[in-house]
Amino acid sequence: MKRREFMKTAAAALTALSAGRSGFGKAKNSKSKYRVAVIGRTGKGNYGHGLDVVWNDIEQAQVVAVADEDAKGRAAAAKRLKTPNAYAEYRQMLEKERPQIVSVAPRWLDCHRDMVLTCAEFGCHVFLEKPMCQSLQQADEMVAAFEKQKLKLAIAHQTRYSPALRHARQFIADGGLGDILELRGRGKEDRRGGGEDLMVLGTHIMDLMRFFAGEPQWCFAQVRDGRKPVTKEEVRDGAEGIGPLAGDEIHAMYRFAGTMMGYFSTQRVAHGAAKRFGLQVFASKGILTMTTGAVPEIWFTEDPSWQPGVSKAVWKQISSAGVDKPETLSDPNHGFGNRLIALDLIRAIETDTQPRGSIYDGRAALEMILAVYESHRLKAHVEFPLKNRKHPLDML
Repeated sequence: MKRREFMKTAAAALTALSAGRSGFGKAKNSKSKYRVAVIGRTGKGNYGHGLDVVWNDIEQAQVVAVADEDAKGRAAAAKRLKTPNAYAEYRQMLEKERPQIVSVAPRWLDCHRDMVLTCAEFGCHVFLEKPMCQSLQQADEMVAAFEKQKLKLAIAHQTRYSPALRHARQFIADGGLGDILELRGRGKEDRRGGGEDLMVLGTHIMDLMRFFAGEPQWCFAQVRDGRKPVTKEEVRDGAEGIGPLAGDEIHAMYRFAGTMMGYFSTQRVAHGAAKRFGLQVFASKGILTMTTGAVPEIWFTEDPSWQPGVSKAVWKQISSAGVDKPETLSDPNHGFGNRLIALDLIRAIETDTQPRGSIYDGRAALEMILAVYESHRLKAHVEFPLKNRKHPLDML
């Protein structure tokens, strides 16, 4: 899709997404623009999935500076973002440039807490790469700082912003699939299968479970390595600043309201990696399957037996256009999804409401992830909210 066509279809989707919500994407003063800064770390998380360049296409914003400790990466980012102001140290940038919004873009988690708390100190709203941070202690600090300063943080859970996902939830709410009985999610199950998969990609699945089923009540899980229960000896430092990790095989069960149950599993597999990444909704009248992203593949079949091969039930698509309609949008390099989030963050700032994917959603997804390790540690189910806010693997 050519850039002009992409922007046209993106604008149409944004209009549909914001229908009935006054002020969406409009600056307080049409002659002014939000001052935006970007924090990246070349070689240590870089600039996430396009959290820097998204602001180039936001009319209400102007990138005024970028910070990156790597000189070469910093120069490239400044050129890419069309800003003459580039800093080696992000605190110095915030102090001098005084931006209103900051993209905390690195994928690596070891820096998220410090960067976000510094943004709060300088009164900056934040667009944050997922996952939120390493532990619930860190997440609680971040939430407290943003509540104190009355700031907004949008987490990069792009699927939550999908127009197609909105149609899917309405379809289920209208009884299209009957009662939700089970939600089943899996990670990519590649070389990261197990603990890394749970942390890096499981955050999307946990967020989707909450989107459809609400808040979890409890979790029961097992974490294995080499088919044996994980002990302290198997705990390792995760790649990319993730923090403590363990397990090459994880199975978790969640209880939601009513009779709804959720399941998440990940393990390293020899064949078919990444093919199952997503969420399946099993309901009393049929099945819905979906991938992730701002333009996910969402399909459903009306078959209470859950055996469409036998019933010959037809699979129908849910797209950005609606139920049983073909998809017309695409999301090259996460550009469309990031644009949805950036504009919604501006809307949240102007209306003093929360973004669709807020700091609370980021923490809740992390809590579902760490509940897996807490349940394994205690060898019992654990209730939400977790009483232990430390990382469970540090306590094995």
